[in-house]
Amino acid sequence: MRRTKPKPDVVNNAGAFPGGYISADERRAAGKALRDAAPRAAQGGWKPAKDRRDPIELLHESNESRIPELIPIRFGRMSQSPFAFYRGSAAVMAADLASTPASGLRVQACGDAHLMNFGGFATPERNIFFDINDFDETLPAPWEWDVKRLAASIVIAAHHIRLLDSEAAKAATEAVCCYREHMADYASMHALDVWYDRIDLDRVLKVLPTGQEVERVRQRVEQARRKSLPESLFPKLVGHYGSAPRIKDEPPLIFHPTEKQAPGAASGYADALARYRKSLPEHVRTLFDRFHLFDFAIKVVGVGSVGTYCALGLFMAADDDPIFLQVKEARKSVLEPYAGKSLHTNQGERVVAGQRLMQSASDIFLGWTRGQNGRDYYFRQLRDAKISAVLEDWDATMLREYGKLCAWALARAHARSGDAAMIAGYMGSNTTFDDAICEFAVEYADQNLRDYRAFVRAVREGRIKVVSED
Repeated sequence: MRRTKPKPDVVNNAGAFPGGYISADERRAAGKALRDAAPRAAQGGWKPAKDRRDPIELLHESNESRIPELIPIRFGRMSQSPFAFYRGSAAVMAADLASTPASGLRVQACGDAHLMNFGGFATPERNIFFDINDFDETLPAPWEWDVKRLAASIVIAAHHIRLLDSEAAKAATEAVCCYREHMADYASMHALDVWYDRIDLDRVLKVLPTGQEVERVRQRVEQARRKSLPESLFPKLVGHYGSAPRIKDEPPLIFHPTEKQAPGAASGYADALARYRKSLPEHVRTLFDRFHLFDFAIKVVGVGSVGTYCALGLFMAADDDPIFLQVKEARKSVLEPYAGKSLHTNQGERVVAGQRLMQSASDIFLGWTRGQNGRDYYFRQLRDAKISAVLEDWDATMLREYGKLCAWALARAHARSGDAAMIAGYMGSNTTFDDAICEFAVEYADQNLRDYRAFVRAVREGRIKVVSED
């Protein structure tokens, strides 16, 4: 007797289809059906809930377990502008996003997908790719949260460089449209083609608006390559004290930790390095074993990361063969209270697993460990031809093109971990979703400005201590 294959039930979680195979067309239809419970237009606008948490209170909570002496530096950097405040207040927006409508589809989310967390970097093959480059907050979560944070950052960035409101809205809308159209493309591609897709330097240069911008990017790439070479970094970061090389102290931004801040120094952090080594692929361990730790120092980085235990390790294979590894503390994602706990017990492993899942190529030295102080960390190379945006140099055209590049990279990352067909089916082929997210972005940019002003007022009243680095 011939048996017929039962038709599987469609569910609301990307990538989970009990009972067997479902075609791309069926998944698109399932995504479209989700509009009944979460209309696309409902994604638009922003109105704070009556019980919205005080942003200042949330920021103070996010300082728990940070190095106390560095917290004023963090707040000093956030006080520079509404855009700087936005970069450092991912915890505030995570709480706000949790109250917004969502389709029910989840992906490996970046968790902090603002404009400055995208950029260029060198792959293990030494090619330059454009991609997301910060994964401290990554966690499985609603895909819309990343899109909304990116779109709002575009509007806030537009205000930062004094563009018109209409230009800000246009840039945000075009970015969301780019995300939607690329997701539709990924929905029709073979699974391996999605996985192999990448945004290399040639593809970036093709979308730049002018020949002048093309030449500027080429120059910045070459500059980043030169500056990231260990032989270029070594004289800048290292001095010799007797016969031993040692990272130069530049307090308060670079300094050697006390035993209390970094227990394990007496053993050369042997236990933590052994755990890190174990997290590396076997073939990379062979390379890593050629290097030996010579020095280790705290190094302040970023905006939101200031005050966490971020450090720089100097490793050497020979007198003229150094490598610098950045060691960053990995805390619980700001999304965790709203999206659920990570499956990884080590937060460094959470970051590494999310990065490998979302990025088209990752640093070969990417790995994780746990220190004697009980904190989790992840490792990566320092400045491996990392190229960040210089916002102040942009006009409206450059902001639009860069925003679309970020949206493309975000769609590619989401398509790797989520169901592109269902997400594309939900968004559809018209501009309803684009317009809704733009409306949210514009209104949330106003909320960010209100929060920033409240933050500055708290600084002036002495309720928040800041340190200026000017």
